[in-house]
Amino acid sequence: MEHFHEKMMKRAIVLAKRGIGRTAPNPTVGCVIVKDGAVVGEGWHKKAGTPHAEVHALRQAGEMARGADVYVTLEPCAHFGKTPPCADALIAAKVCRVHIGMVDPNPRVCGEGISMLRSAGIEVVVSVLEDNCRSLNEPFIKHMTTGLPFVILKSAMTLDGKTATAGKDSKWITSDKSRQYVHKLRAKLDAIMVGVGTVMADDPLLTSRIPAGRDPLRVIVDSTLRIPLSSQVLHVDSPAKTVIATISDDEAQAARITASGADVLRCRQKNGRVDLHDLFVKLGGLGVQSLLLEGGGALAGEALRCGLIDKCMFFYAPKLVGGEGLGPFSGKGVELMADAITLKNISITKIGSDILVQGYPENACLQV
Repeated sequence: MEHFHEKMMKRAIVLAKRGIGRTAPNPTVGCVIVKDGAVVGEGWHKKAGTPHAEVHALRQAGEMARGADVYVTLEPCAHFGKTPPCADALIAAKVCRVHIGMVDPNPRVCGEGISMLRSAGIEVVVSVLEDNCRSLNEPFIKHMTTGLPFVILKSAMTLDGKTATAGKDSKWITSDKSRQYVHKLRAKLDAIMVGVGTVMADDPLLTSRIPAGRDPLRVIVDSTLRIPLSSQVLHVDSPAKTVIATISDDEAQAARITASGADVLRCRQKNGRVDLHDLFVKLGGLGVQSLLLEGGGALAGEALRCGLIDKCMFFYAPKLVGGEGLGPFSGKGVELMADAITLKNISITKIGSDILVQGYPENACLQV
């Protein structure tokens, strides 16, 4: 039988998911307040700069919060930002006990909220469904602890592993439902990245195409600034910006790109191309917590070799290309199967006629 505390934390997690894609640079958080076995208050962080989950739940609970149990997915904040500390609000409400999913990795909190609550005589229980709560805020945790964005590789392919035919035709591999799923994913993430080859071949918009949805920052890796000035990503009508990452010192071309409305971001070079680690450091410095890596094979292969991919999302369509074709990764790979990267925490989901396989690279990088 499911433990009551876990049941309440699961409810807090469901609430927290409502804020995904809207709270950055803050984490997404859910909160449930329980009195005498009944839920009296619920809340979630709805948007950065607005009241946090605990405040919404306390407002709903009112006087019923006194002596109540609180279930919150992340340690209550202990510092003044755009809103007052949530730990103070819980103390003022005279709650009895606080069940916390995980400690906040933010150095400004990181145990301080727990200390404040305990100093006020409030019992604190930590690490309730911690793994589930951590999965809510993978980008926030990665960015807060390393300064780098959480990188999700997405690839659509046939059952025989082809992302395009030998003639480079790739439209469309997966179903409408899978493509809609990806657009919703784009709306939840901070940035989307492709190589200039993908731009030249497909001329994509790289928008979410979700009604009232948020478009991600568009990042194009273009080492030599060869992006056509007519490319849609340079002229798309969207509040989100387009950034061209390059090592080129061609000031005239950079000025033309800038005049088209995009920003040029110069990076260190590695083997004559943009150093992806340096690029991710720079993007992290700009506040990018989550990044969707969509194409193409050269970019994905380099990210894999450098150990920069945190999560993989492979959409498999029930199709076979047969013979030659392109795969999700290009460039040098391992020579021995024993050296191949393995994925952990695998999940498999059916989306329309397609199959989505998700997992996390276990090895740091390809030793090639």
